[in-house]
Amino acid sequence: MMKPKKNIEKFNKEIAERLIQASITFEEDLMDDLASSPEGLSETEAKKRLLQHGKNEIAHEKTPAWYIQLLSSFKNPFILILLSLAVFSYVVDHDIEAVSIISTMVAVSTIITFTQEYRSARTAEKLKAMVKATATVSRRNPNGITKKKEIDMELLVPGDIIHLSAGDMVPADMRLISSKDLHVGESALTGEAMPVEKMDTLPRGIQQMSRRRLHTKPANALELSNVCYMGTNIISGSATGIALSTGANTYFGSMASTLLSKPPLTSFDKGVKSITFLLIRFMLIMVPIIFLINGFTKGDWWDALLFGLSVAVGLTPEMLPVIVAGNLAKGAASMARDKVVVKRLSAIQNFGAMDILCTDKTGTLTQDKIVLHKSFDIHGRDHERVLTLAYLNSFYQTGLKNLLDVAVLEQAASSDTLRRADKKYSKIDEIPFDFNRRRMSVILKQQDGSHLLICKGAIEEMISICSHVEDNGQISPMTSDISEEALGLVNKMNADGLRVIAVAVKQLTDHQDHYGVSDEQDLVLAGYIGFLDPPKDTAKEAIRALKEIGVNVKIITGDNAAVTLKVCRDVGISANQMILGNDIEALSDKQLADAAERFHVFAKVNPMQKARIVRALKSKGHTVGFMGDGINDAISLKEADVGISVDTAVDISKESADIILLEKSLMVLEKGVMEGRKIFGNMIKYIKMTASSNFGNMFSVLVASAFLPFLPMLSIHLLIQNLLYDISQLSIPWDRMDKEYLSTPKKWDARSVRRFMLFIGPISSIFDIATFALMWNIFSANSMESQGLFQSGWFIEGLLSQTLIVHMIRTEKIPFIQSTASTPVVMLTSLIMAIGICIPFSPLGTSVGLQPLPLAYFPWLIAILLGYCLMTQVVKKLYIRKFGDWL
Repeated sequence: MMKPKKNIEKFNKEIAERLIQASITFEEDLMDDLASSPEGLSETEAKKRLLQHGKNEIAHEKTPAWYIQLLSSFKNPFILILLSLAVFSYVVDHDIEAVSIISTMVAVSTIITFTQEYRSARTAEKLKAMVKATATVSRRNPNGITKKKEIDMELLVPGDIIHLSAGDMVPADMRLISSKDLHVGESALTGEAMPVEKMDTLPRGIQQMSRRRLHTKPANALELSNVCYMGTNIISGSATGIALSTGANTYFGSMASTLLSKPPLTSFDKGVKSITFLLIRFMLIMVPIIFLINGFTKGDWWDALLFGLSVAVGLTPEMLPVIVAGNLAKGAASMARDKVVVKRLSAIQNFGAMDILCTDKTGTLTQDKIVLHKSFDIHGRDHERVLTLAYLNSFYQTGLKNLLDVAVLEQAASSDTLRRADKKYSKIDEIPFDFNRRRMSVILKQQDGSHLLICKGAIEEMISICSHVEDNGQISPMTSDISEEALGLVNKMNADGLRVIAVAVKQLTDHQDHYGVSDEQDLVLAGYIGFLDPPKDTAKEAIRALKEIGVNVKIITGDNAAVTLKVCRDVGISANQMILGNDIEALSDKQLADAAERFHVFAKVNPMQKARIVRALKSKGHTVGFMGDGINDAISLKEADVGISVDTAVDISKESADIILLEKSLMVLEKGVMEGRKIFGNMIKYIKMTASSNFGNMFSVLVASAFLPFLPMLSIHLLIQNLLYDISQLSIPWDRMDKEYLSTPKKWDARSVRRFMLFIGPISSIFDIATFALMWNIFSANSMESQGLFQSGWFIEGLLSQTLIVHMIRTEKIPFIQSTASTPVVMLTSLIMAIGICIPFSPLGTSVGLQPLPLAYFPWLIAILLGYCLMTQVVKKLYIRKFGDWL
């Protein structure tokens, strides 16, 4: 395993350098370097190397035990503050009521968070493939006899001779020794949708060099034609190779090791942290001031300390963990109905804050499936006959059909005409595909008894064997002009993202039972067939919907520029400016950050460059989402504020993702963003309501403490008032948000909360002071004997104004007229207001020192509350006009 402190980017470059060097080293020299031979390792040597190099397994995050997950639910900074206050309350005053209230809030929050994330983690675990992978190797037994044997993939060691065939997963980074018709699917690693041809020869130009002159190296470690990479899969053909490296020392393994590091702070983490420190700073300022004022004016320092402690509890939004957990759990349940697994609850809020979505192309925007796009003649016009010839070639070949043949046959399945075409022919012979010719032919007997050779293959090789062309049913000689036109047309198709294959025919006059390569001469070029990896049906609509709600979509892919441009055009992404991986390598972090904002499309990038782009965008203050499904996407998924993958993704991508889509439709992305914005809106609504209301109360306490001969409210009164107010907030996760609010991304902003507290909080203080004057002058609650009446009057007014502010603050519009809260919010706030009014008249009120109020108090109360609501509405309008935001 890789040492955790080793620089991952440096380590990745070392591995790339080793792969490149191995690709240009002669076979016998490579065998010497790895102390191996074509017969394979001995069992004894393999065991020694297993101890030396470790098991051939990839580092991955294991789901922690349930009790570890439960303990991690307590890491929320607000919960830590509350627990500290509870301990302090118990140690200083044995205040069981305060401890019970705080403990209940903490328990509810942590249980909600733990339950949801534990359930999601288990669901994600079930999505992982549980198949035990094996590999076929050559090993020498103690008698020196070499045998092929199947071993667990984890027992593979460097120097092993590995045998591959169609359907196998490549179990290690390996250099090919021999191969036959080998096509490898590398989309999970590189993003290339098309299978890659691999062969056992040295790179072109190296074969003729002497061994002392092997200094010319390929540029990209992921484009080596004689190297297969761990994690890719064999589409067709067979091969034998030597294992170069295993486990964490493979290209795949180096990326997987990165994922064990601590993930970077997300937008949600930073937001909660900033709000926490803001409230702590207010606490550190307000609590000592109130403690000192009450100590000096009342003379009872012990009561002043307890009251200061109650103020600290009052200033803390105790229900924030519950509100956050409740909002996120509700969002997760809502997204689960859309077949979305939310692994980390905080990702939902990051989803809503996201203003840039970076997405891989293959398998996310596209179907990761090769389809036949069109068939055309030598001039590029649609031509049915070319498709018929291609179908006959694919239908009658007996070799292993590659993905292009499968695409041709699937196209034919939807056409009755094509399906009937093979009934007119019978097969005589075939000339199989090989890498030197890069074409294959079938020879068919027609109904009139004549023989027809149908050949398809790579353009350059096909043109070299064609002497004529078919044009509008006429046969014409192949000229240099026609040849140049053909190559130009194919290049244009390639630039449009199409993989193009030529189709040619030949009427055979000399009938035989067996034909060979020598018969592939003087053919007639009929036309071409083009293949592509088409976009998902919902990709274009989903990208349009995301743009409409302020989410900028960028494509970051390992695929080539031409294919990427084609997909961009199809899904509606502007690709006028594109930057390639080689260009990114030369940029500093600052230059890349500027380029990442400016460009929408990044092609031919490697996994480390993908992660750099995500980090660069985050450094510019963006909340970045990343969607991918391949091995090459895993690091970026972890680096992003919110990582999105699909259930068909490789395991390492599902491990790294925060959210997993269980359906192919991308429209769920827009739903997720809107759900995230609702959740953020309800959370920030609670924070601003509570922080401003509590700040107003504390300011009122500060004023009252300076002038009253008694405490304006006992600590138990503050705790009960706080508990009732917080219970009224439990309905907030079910509140609706105004449509205008959901139209743009939302982010945490501690400065906005501080500004809100300072502007809105003092409004309640004005009417609290009016209530003080009312109780002192009108109801003569101005002595130590009548402090219970005074405290009851402020208890009710304070609770009702706090609860009413929910409706005033939750919307920029006029409450109850232009925007009404959801039914749960209206019902629960009304219930809490009714309970608050009743408490001073109840035995509970009497037991805590409150007194029944005269009926004459309530008309005054209504007037104060109406004045409070009107003034808040006026200040709200002024605030929005000045600062441009509300929530």
